[in-house]
Amino acid sequence: MNKRAVGRSSLQVSPLMLGGNVFGWTANETASFAVLDAFVDAGFNFVDTADIYSHWAPGHTGGESESVIGKWFRQSGKRDKIVLATKVGGPMGTDVTKKGLKKDYILREVEDSLRRLQTDYIDLYQSHFDDADTSVEEPLEAYDELVKAGKVRVIGASNYSPVRLAAALKASAQYGYPRYESLQPHYNLMEREMFEKELGPLCEREGLGVIPYFSLAGGFLTGKYRSEADLAKSPRGQGAKKYLNDKGLGVLKALDLVSARHHSDPAGVSLAWLLAQPVVTAPISSATGVEQLKSLIAGAQLELTKEDIDLLNKASNWK
Repeated sequence: MNKRAVGRSSLQVSPLMLGGNVFGWTANETASFAVLDAFVDAGFNFVDTADIYSHWAPGHTGGESESVIGKWFRQSGKRDKIVLATKVGGPMGTDVTKKGLKKDYILREVEDSLRRLQTDYIDLYQSHFDDADTSVEEPLEAYDELVKAGKVRVIGASNYSPVRLAAALKASAQYGYPRYESLQPHYNLMEREMFEKELGPLCEREGLGVIPYFSLAGGFLTGKYRSEADLAKSPRGQGAKKYLNDKGLGVLKALDLVSARHHSDPAGVSLAWLLAQPVVTAPISSATGVEQLKSLIAGAQLELTKEDIDLLNKASNWK
């Protein structure tokens, strides 16, 4: 498999990033282990999680996904086969003190993540949400210490505005801090405008890797939600409700046509469309079981024609 560099860093990753948001939530430990094993066995290596996953689930406070991955590392011995990404800064349940990008908070929280993950380093440590009350320089100072200590290899950003991301990149160059080598944006066939207007061109100019989240628009782009009655099919179904309109149904129609041409499915074609975008390094997608994972892997290996891409672009056009 051809690996891809994350930005200008030395990290070499597969063209699909496995989302860990479901681990310890809609995928129990046994199912999560099976998905992780199958992912590695298929030759893929890029796994994403966050300290806050899955704080939204009843009875959870955050850290559950990292803990599942850590147990898998210990049981499988496959830590060296994974490029591990996690995040800091998001709200950890109802504890208002556990969020943000203050330097002291990052330096404390990374220790908790390392403990849960049962590893002594993180390959890609990301600012989960921009902290408007903190200068762009302050988290970079923390990351500088962590990189020098060998606890973090590369840093990335998620959910940053173009202005703040540009300011952070400028600060890294000015003060010699590590720079954000990647961006996790909300980007898919149903959500193009916010990324393509400014963030995409910025990432291309600065050589950042792009690892889009919600690659399948909350499951809508799998094609399983085609009416309001379908929303009850999954705990995440309500997130797809906003796409049940003329544009959304038009995108599904285009996906069906392209899927038929390639003997694929809408989820795989949606991932292949993202991978056809020059700035995208690896889309993020999660799987609660091995069969679901197979579809994602097939999509990451699917090459669309220009005709396919033009059809999908037209159906999803925002301009």
